[in-house]
Amino acid sequence: MTGQGGRPAGDDLAAAMFGGLWAALGGTEATGAQPNDGAAAGAGVRFSGQRALPSRFAVTDFAAATLAAVGAAVAELVGSADGGHPAVEVDKELATEWCKPTARTVGWAPPGASTFTGAYPTRDGRWIRFQMNYARQRAGTLAALGLDPAAAADRQAVARAVSQRDGAELEEAVAAGTGAAALCRTAAEWAEHPQGRAVATEPLVAADCEQGTNDRSGRWAPLPGRPLSGIRVLDLTRVLAGPTATRYLASYGAEVLRVDPPGFGEPRGTLVATFGKRCTTLDLHTTEGLEQFTRLLTECDILVHGFRAGVMDRFGLDPRTRALLRPGLIEVSLRAYGWTGPWTGRRGFDTLVEMANGMAAAGMTWAGADTPVLMPIQALDFGTGHLAAAAAIRGLTRRLLTGQGSSWRLSLAATGNFLASFRPPPGQQDLGDAEPPLDPLIRASALGPIRLPRPALAVAGAPQYWDRSGDGYGTSVPRWTPGSHVSDLLRSDVLLI
Repeated sequence: MTGQGGRPAGDDLAAAMFGGLWAALGGTEATGAQPNDGAAAGAGVRFSGQRALPSRFAVTDFAAATLAAVGAAVAELVGSADGGHPAVEVDKELATEWCKPTARTVGWAPPGASTFTGAYPTRDGRWIRFQMNYARQRAGTLAALGLDPAAAADRQAVARAVSQRDGAELEEAVAAGTGAAALCRTAAEWAEHPQGRAVATEPLVAADCEQGTNDRSGRWAPLPGRPLSGIRVLDLTRVLAGPTATRYLASYGAEVLRVDPPGFGEPRGTLVATFGKRCTTLDLHTTEGLEQFTRLLTECDILVHGFRAGVMDRFGLDPRTRALLRPGLIEVSLRAYGWTGPWTGRRGFDTLVEMANGMAAAGMTWAGADTPVLMPIQALDFGTGHLAAAAAIRGLTRRLLTGQGSSWRLSLAATGNFLASFRPPPGQQDLGDAEPPLDPLIRASALGPIRLPRPALAVAGAPQYWDRSGDGYGTSVPRWTPGSHVSDLLRSDVLLI
């Protein structure tokens, strides 16, 4: 069944979106002379659920399709070891819930957002949105507005300052400092913008599977029921796409160690950013901190980061050095606005990308509103995170079969281009605000007791669950769990600097 314009409708839409995502991950190709291949893994995916969130964009189907990519990658990894084709099932309604902050607090309230974050009208009749949940962003944005970051200010003062500035000029002024902002553009304006043109030429997932170094150990294999057990993931990301990716790697048994600079914290993101992980701090500007980080890198399997170009190079850890330090390394890197063009190093978030690329303007027209309308879930953040997890797992499958490491690059802007090409089918039932089915377990988290929705993703024979609820920032020592990895048996092969 197809909808208007030849686009698939109903359950076919999620399946069609998954097909495009799986192809972008290279999943339609054979992974070697094995009985299992990427196409077979993708063929075993099934979707359930009929209701969807109302939106100009097919966010519910997209959430389900991106989670299906994670499931297909897990199924492929398991099948590469035992020759089977585990079935993958995704509940579309629950997938939508897992693209929200997710945890339901029990007996306490989560921290609030910055009162300054949001969209403001400019002098020339445009809208600009600021992201000011971090102190550094807030200070930089207030300074660009001519307001004293150290003085008491309120949202009205910010609005008055914005109303005296033209949108494009203010966007550039904020970006030149430490703030984060985006002007509301239409899709047509984004298509003509230098960054919009650059992203249009980039793939949804860019993979380099030929240049990585060979893994010397060759002893790891997925365990039945816990396929990522024995895999170590070094997480150098911030909310939300990167932490989402590593959260899903943890759900299949990987040991995830998140590294932050001393003093770092993001209270509103804690339950998403740290769930299932150990969290430590290191100062890479010190000799000791850099040595400890390098040791972690030499002993990990997957590195996930969102650094801007050249950041790691300044510490003597350029891509080639990283691959040599950890033969067989699988590296997944994320950016907001893409990998080419003038904004490749610009700070960005899901909400800002939606403003810049025309999605918020399209939402405003669709809703008949007079202010920009964002999607009802942060689909770019969570969807990109799911794809990053799938890329990492596909990298493990390749390494298992060939011994070769790989690198994978994704961006919120490229994900937005993919999602924008699909419209939700007419006549879908409104998912509404009903409470989703919850896991009966009450967990102790870094902030307080929580409950989670039931998992939306099921891979036959490999149940998804988390061994830990997640640490507070900086509460773990900067080392891997002893005895948990094949590298512990091969200390003579580990290169330390």
